[in-house]
Amino acid sequence: MPKPAPRSKRAAAKGDGAPRPAARGAGHALVAPTSSGPTHHPASEFPQPTHASTSDDARGVDASPQVMLVKPPNQLQLTEEELNEEVTRILAAKDPNAAANIARFSHKERVFKFEAVVDHHLTLLSLENKLVHRDSEEARRQLQNMPEASTETVATSGTGETREEDSGVVKADGTGGDGSEKADDDEDEEAPEDDTAGKPTRSQFNISDRASQTQVMTIRERAMQTEPPAAVSFSENVSRGAIFDEYMDDLRRKQAEKEKKESKERGGGQSSTGPTRRKKPDEEDVIHSEAMARSTKIMERMLNLNTFDEIAQDFRYWDDLADQYRDEGSLLPLWRFGSEKIKKRHVTALCWNKKYPDLFAAGYGSYDFKRQTTGLICCFSLKNPSAPECSFQTESGVMCLDFHSTHSSLLAVGLYDGTTLVFDVRNKSTRPIFQSTVRTGKHTDPVREVRWATEDRTLTFYSISSDGHVSLWALSKSELQHTNIMELRATRARRVEDPSSSTTVDEESLGLACGSCLDFNSRNDHLFVVGTEEGAIHKCSTAFTSQFLETYEGHKVSVYAVRWNPFHPDIFLSCSADWTVKLWSHKSKAPLLVFDLEYEVGDIAWASFSSTVFAAVTSDGKVHVYDINENTVEPICMQKVVAKAKATHLAFNPKEPVIVVGDDKGGILVLKLSPNLRKRAPVEEGKSVEEVEFERVDRLLRNDHMESVAACVSKGDEHEEEAQRSDVSSNKIVWCCVR
Repeated sequence: MPKPAPRSKRAAAKGDGAPRPAARGAGHALVAPTSSGPTHHPASEFPQPTHASTSDDARGVDASPQVMLVKPPNQLQLTEEELNEEVTRILAAKDPNAAANIARFSHKERVFKFEAVVDHHLTLLSLENKLVHRDSEEARRQLQNMPEASTETVATSGTGETREEDSGVVKADGTGGDGSEKADDDEDEEAPEDDTAGKPTRSQFNISDRASQTQVMTIRERAMQTEPPAAVSFSENVSRGAIFDEYMDDLRRKQAEKEKKESKERGGGQSSTGPTRRKKPDEEDVIHSEAMARSTKIMERMLNLNTFDEIAQDFRYWDDLADQYRDEGSLLPLWRFGSEKIKKRHVTALCWNKKYPDLFAAGYGSYDFKRQTTGLICCFSLKNPSAPECSFQTESGVMCLDFHSTHSSLLAVGLYDGTTLVFDVRNKSTRPIFQSTVRTGKHTDPVREVRWATEDRTLTFYSISSDGHVSLWALSKSELQHTNIMELRATRARRVEDPSSSTTVDEESLGLACGSCLDFNSRNDHLFVVGTEEGAIHKCSTAFTSQFLETYEGHKVSVYAVRWNPFHPDIFLSCSADWTVKLWSHKSKAPLLVFDLEYEVGDIAWASFSSTVFAAVTSDGKVHVYDINENTVEPICMQKVVAKAKATHLAFNPKEPVIVVGDDKGGILVLKLSPNLRKRAPVEEGKSVEEVEFERVDRLLRNDHMESVAACVSKGDEHEEEAQRSDVSSNKIVWCCVR
């Protein structure tokens, strides 16, 4: 059928004699009603058409309704040229959902480039089948190979036609070829015989599927295909030395294979698969480069900052306004660090980095000495609370750790089996750079505390262990050099009465004492104090390692921590399992203040911003914050921060007003101090912060109340024997004197 020619606007407007909507610029076509049909339009709107007379109808004249073009008053006025203009419409298949800004990475140019061509093709339905088109080459090739009968069947099946033998006329609609009444006359005649009757036809039931044509494989087991191995009896006497030698031989063999493999890789030898491709000097792996690692770390921290935005806002700007109307303070929980790997381990050590105040290290082990497992060290950052920055696995549980004050990447670690390690947190390797061994010297019991030395330029640190030794470790080029500087002798006071002279007191040696904690003075680098599991505290010096400078008998059970004041060189704190925290002056044997916390005290720490503020954690999960400048009896904050767990350690941030608390379930919580807990002394002109804080503590030491407290405590020590004979605790007597 030929396609209609394009029409102009005038042709569309004039019409073809049939009523249709007019084109642009033409009037609307209306059919006027006849005389027999009533009209419902007012006469003012449309003009009344003229009708043919009745005489015309009688004469047989055509009285069809006349068509009149009525132009609306608001129709667009077009010129003759605009009416004759042809309007061409172009239809485009464009997917509105197709992305127009797809960027892909070009490995050739090493940049991201936008794709210029957008694919708008959309597949709605796609079915895979084995049918071919009858006019294709494949169909013609198959028809040539088929028999003639099958070919005729295929040729006629596409159009639905059948052939008759007598007339040779093709029936397309079920009737005869001429479509006349011959079909009715031939109903009584017999049906013509098929011209393919003499040819053999294919049976429709002669079908075999693929399963019947496939050979069934016999299932065989490994026992049917292999012969049983020969059994040989073997017996040998093995000693510990033979086992050790075998392990050493195996270790040397593995090291030799590893060195051979590394030398082969460095030499660029050819492998079995072919020559290896050497990288050019200017080539760089973009994905595994340091720039990519730094970029991904920045992106991770930005995502975490968006995720924990509310906590970050509280960390920077939160202040408890209720502190203006009260003397106490509060702690605001911020981030909580932890993972599934460390969920069932104890937090045994916490330490902030001195150079980077957002970074701290946590050691994981176990205080249940019957259930010791491997240890773990995790370095967390406040900028990334979701995961640790780095982690190190140890063969034994971690008991203590400490960051170097100058070389901030060095981390000293003490383990439960007596080993001391030194890690470099910058290295990608998880192995320590230094490790103590039996050959170079190590502790025989758990290492309870490690502290870096600052008095000389060499890299050295001290450690104290439960075996009663204080050791010095020096970092050499290849190994840790061990020096035993002091042995903690356990002594017991013995009274010797002589009638001719006054009563004297002698000391009886009881062997080595178990060391539990250690700390160095911030001003005098050679001066340090150690705590023991017997409850005694010893003041020692690195210049006189043969004996103690002073011994303080203030606790009756194990001392868990001792801490020097960072601003005053004469003051230090101690905490013990006897529920007490004691404030000492190293010039006096009696404690200046005693605080009863009613539970086992796990750890104590001085604040980094004030010389009178310190905090302690107890086994009931509470944090106690004291300010001896405000109150020497009660804490200004006592808050439970851990539920269904024991708080084990805490540490103050060196710059920010936050503390970090660890528990025995592997959790670490960061808490922010309210304004009442972080009061600073006003700094006068011409004085530094250290001088102001020193004078603040020194003023408290010269206070008459403090002297009376010390005298009361010393008097309680004199009546200690009488209290023990009457089964009254001496700690309660001291506490009553302080109150």
